[in-house]
Amino acid sequence: MLDFAGLWNQGMTFGEFLAIAGTHRDLWEGLHHIARLPAWAEGASAGRELRLLVLAEDWCGDASNSIPFLAKWAEQTPGVQLRIIRRDEHPSVMDRYLTNGSRSIPIIIVLDQNFVELGHWGPRPGVLQEWVMANKGMVPKAELYPQIRKWYARDRGETTLKELLRIAGIPLAA
Repeated sequence: MLDFAGLWNQGMTFGEFLAIAGTHRDLWEGLHHIARLPAWAEGASAGRELRLLVLAEDWCGDASNSIPFLAKWAEQTPGVQLRIIRRDEHPSVMDRYLTNGSRSIPIIIVLDQNFVELGHWGPRPGVLQEWVMANKGMVPKAELYPQIRKWYARDRGETTLKELLRIAGIPLAA
C-alpha cells in the first residue's frame, strides 16, 4: 500500500519542478504559457477536491506535452491541486504503474481529498497510445515522434483532461 499523503508532501508544485528542470525547461514553460483551457473545462471539477500526483521526468516528451496543460487546469480550477514526483527517485511507485512492463511516464494518480486513489492515467491519451502501439516497430522512431508531437499540438491537452475527469467520476459539461 502506498502512502499517498507522504508522497504528496514530497511532491513538487509545477513551479518547483520547473526550477530544477534541465535542458527541457524552456519547452515545459513554453507549453504552459500557451496552454488555454477550453470552455467546457472551466469548473470541471464539479466542486470536488482532486489531487493529481504525477510521476514524471523533465526529459519525457509525453510528460512535457501533457503536464503543462494539467498544471494550467489545476491553477485555474478551485479544488484541483497538482504535485510532481520524479520517476527515477520513486522506483517502487513507478513499478506499481508499469505500462506493458515498461516504466513509461507520465503517470497521473488521481486522488480524492483524503488521498484515496480514484484511478490512474498514463502514459498517453488512449487513442494516441493505441496508435503508437500499432505503429511501433513499423514506423521508424525518426518519423514516429514528430507525428506524436503533432497529435499533442492539435489536441492541446483536451483528451488527457477528459480521460482524467472520467477516472475521477466527473461528468463533462454539456
